[in-house]
Amino acid sequence: MVSQIIERTTSDQFNMLSVLNQEGKIVNSDLMPKLDREQLRDLMKKMVFTRIWDQRAISLNRQGRLGLWAPVSGQEACMIGSEAALLKEDFILGSYRDIPQIVWHGLPLYQSFLYSRGHQHGGQIPEDVHVLMPQIIIGAQIIQAAGIALGFKLRKKRNVAIAYIGDGGTSQGDFYEGINFAGAYHAPAIFFVQNNQYAISVPIKKQTAAETLVQKASAAGIRGVQVDGMDVLAVFKAVSDAAEHARNGGGPTLIEAITYRYGPHTMAGDDPSRYRSSKEEEEWKAKDPLIRFRKFLTEKGLWSEAEEYQVAEEAKLAIAEGIKQADETAQMTIPDLIDSMFETTPEHLEEQKREFLISEDQ
Repeated sequence: MVSQIIERTTSDQFNMLSVLNQEGKIVNSDLMPKLDREQLRDLMKKMVFTRIWDQRAISLNRQGRLGLWAPVSGQEACMIGSEAALLKEDFILGSYRDIPQIVWHGLPLYQSFLYSRGHQHGGQIPEDVHVLMPQIIIGAQIIQAAGIALGFKLRKKRNVAIAYIGDGGTSQGDFYEGINFAGAYHAPAIFFVQNNQYAISVPIKKQTAAETLVQKASAAGIRGVQVDGMDVLAVFKAVSDAAEHARNGGGPTLIEAITYRYGPHTMAGDDPSRYRSSKEEEEWKAKDPLIRFRKFLTEKGLWSEAEEYQVAEEAKLAIAEGIKQADETAQMTIPDLIDSMFETTPEHLEEQKREFLISEDQ
């Protein structure tokens, strides 16, 4: 009996969803999402923009002009494909690597730079933008997403909440609690695991004895899908189906996207050359999501080298303007921070504000 149970929870029950191969050829036409020419081009534009943004953010971090930054190159298909599959009324909850999805969902770019610098305005989300700022506590966004999704269900809204987490985050207790809660209450949630093979320096094989991360969905009694995370069309399809499943009362889905980050875990001193081989990195770069999708679009006459250059230049200008706007934002003060925490500031904090202002004047 034990062997039968183990056999049913192997990766065999989860076939990886793919639409494009490394050469940009369609390998499964039945899974091809119904996207028009402009929608396809928009996916590419956003991936190119995000790649340029990542390169610039790394440079800004090294100059001391940007705080926390977790490189995203290699994971653009996961980020862009998943966000594009959502409605603007759907809710996004990310980790510290998931700033691109939050910005593409509506947060002004300059505010993401302020967030990185620790400025409170970076987290003051516009009323019509349905996101929470990136979660630093590993796995906390999973529980939050389960709660928001349950709220949608109780209010009879056809919206979904999607939470992003890395492979290492699936080892946290909050991950299991969140997917179990969502499963028990049949909440319209999507849990998107970006399996980029390493939790900082710890490889996936040392994180879990499970053959896949998607099979953890079985323990929570929820739907599980594994997808090629270097294939933007496959990601779009997986998230579109999961969202439709949730909107129609089908409950949550756990998606494991197989992907790779080219850079370090964060810019806070991680050196991937200490735990990854150059051969491994080159093998994954051959699967690059931009190269793959570029080939697909070019063959269809939907993309050109000149257009990509133009998008890259526009991205550089937009990023420069975003940094300029962040630089021009008034510096945060302690009284401002205290006031932003309460509708009516408690007297003991008013006293602290007065003491601080007096000390500033001296």
